[in-house]
Amino acid sequence: MFKNIGSTWILNLLQIAVVLILAPFVLQRLGNDQNGVWVTIVSYTGILSLLILGVPMASVRFVAEQVAKKDVVRMNAAISTCLVICTGLGAAALLVGAVLWFVFDTQYLNGATAASLPPGTTDGASLAFAMVAVQVAFAFAMRLPYGIFDAYSEFVARNVIMAGELVLRVVATVALLSWNASLPALALVQILSMLFEFALTLAVLKRRHPEVRFSYHGFDRSTARAILGFSVFALLLNVGTLLAFRVDAIVISSYLEPAHATFFDVGNKFFDPLTGLVISVGAVVMPLATRLKATAGEAELRDVFMKWSKICLSIVLMIGVYLLVAGPDFLGWWVGAEFVEPSGRVLQVLMLSFLFYLPVRGVALPILMGLGRPKAPALGLLAMGVVNVGISLALVSSLGIFGVALGTAIPNLMFAVFVLVLACRELSIPLRSYAGYVVVRAAIGALVPLAALWLYRSEIGLDSLVKLVGAGILSVTVFALTWIFFVYRNDPHLDLSLLRRRVGSDPGVRRQP
Repeated sequence: MFKNIGSTWILNLLQIAVVLILAPFVLQRLGNDQNGVWVTIVSYTGILSLLILGVPMASVRFVAEQVAKKDVVRMNAAISTCLVICTGLGAAALLVGAVLWFVFDTQYLNGATAASLPPGTTDGASLAFAMVAVQVAFAFAMRLPYGIFDAYSEFVARNVIMAGELVLRVVATVALLSWNASLPALALVQILSMLFEFALTLAVLKRRHPEVRFSYHGFDRSTARAILGFSVFALLLNVGTLLAFRVDAIVISSYLEPAHATFFDVGNKFFDPLTGLVISVGAVVMPLATRLKATAGEAELRDVFMKWSKICLSIVLMIGVYLLVAGPDFLGWWVGAEFVEPSGRVLQVLMLSFLFYLPVRGVALPILMGLGRPKAPALGLLAMGVVNVGISLALVSSLGIFGVALGTAIPNLMFAVFVLVLACRELSIPLRSYAGYVVVRAAIGALVPLAALWLYRSEIGLDSLVKLVGAGILSVTVFALTWIFFVYRNDPHLDLSLLRRRVGSDPGVRRQP
């Protein structure tokens, strides 16, 4: 597991680096208003992703089951069935995309909130919307090979391909926006990236797994019914995720000027790659849970759940403590001083809720899905999304983007508690045992780097890149020492005794008598 998850974490770090490079470049080339329109386009076209009905997630579960049983015939039948379903749903997405384009063009681009846009921007936005809608529809089938990689636990190969796509994205974005700083140029990057990924994944699959048949032959109606039955709940998860995290820009653009969507997006910028860090654990845990269930490995699954829940919480705390204290100042250095207050407040509110949400999203939810228990968490995430939209709509007029951030944060907490209770009950783990092992020491330990950062900020400040980097080094160092000598001391699932002895034997570390 560590090899697969570690390779995904390396990919996540690369994604964070890409965000750090591209976000200020895109903002500088497009400007706040045009960038806000792009954020709105992404939110509108994100609705199309609902039509995939959770088939990619279902493909991982069904293909992984046949891989575990070494049944190549049924595995290829599952792949062909998923491909047929995805192609049909992609065609439906094109039709729905045309309707959404009409709504976007007539209601948003010709509405009051977009009246301040520079001349010519609306025509480019309309074309960019159409291009992104086509890309999303074709991606239904073109991203299916990634599900096959996950089912085979080929995460290293998958991550290398995705890293190549990120490099292409950076080069294409810089080249095209330098040539023509427009929304259609940015949309063209999405299309080029998708075509590159699809061609490379097929080539690697053919080389590493020649038994795989990525074709329409082999469609099986009974398998289709089973996949669609599972996909209904995966669809609810997708709807909930969309409502919870992808419609904020639509809510903002309906009441505020386009620049406000940019301010919210900058404050929310780190949470996609941060979510990716824990979802990378879930991508490995979900097919593992399916295999362990098929081989009666419940005890091993309980160990996996406890160990990786604590690891995910530790990662989120390490990054979250820094963002809570230094995040607004970092945004000011990164994209501009005008983002410190509005975007910084959004960042802090969201970070507090993600401390609870992400460890559950990364481990508990995938285990429930892998065990074939998708109904309750799917309904819970759907409810979370509905509550998010309701609170955001109620608060956006009076509190602006801060109210939208609250609309995301409050349901995050509710969902985390709900799914955690479900997972502990399914695995026969008392909540008190989970809290005692996963939460208590980590929460106490986090107070140490938090106090160190606050003291650093008060005495030294965070008004330059050097000081921000210094705060990061201090935070990571204090965090690492606290985790090695306190949080993971005598841990039953992860033995760090050798690392403690090495650190303790360092001449620079004095042992107490």
